[in-house]
Amino acid sequence: MSILAWIVVGIIAGWLARMVVPGEGPGGIVGDLIIGVVGAFIGGLIFRFLGHGGVTGLNIGSIIVAFIGGVILLLIIRAVTGKRARA
Repeated sequence: MSILAWIVVGIIAGWLARMVVPGEGPGGIVGDLIIGVVGAFIGGLIFRFLGHGGVTGLNIGSIIVAFIGGVILLLIIRAVTGKRARA
């Protein structure tokens, strides 16, 4: 799959993941879109490891895989970098 297709799928997945996962990410909307691109890669690896097709092109299945990876990554990042109460 071309780099451009990875980026497009990742941006779509990042936007969708941002709509599902509450809160503001560390980089705002641009950071969430970048996380979506990285999440597309992670989702592809996870699904291939489980024996399914990963991100294979610009199609619905790839967007779903990338979306799942983006949601997982956003949840992890927001759990780690969440606002902490100051005493």
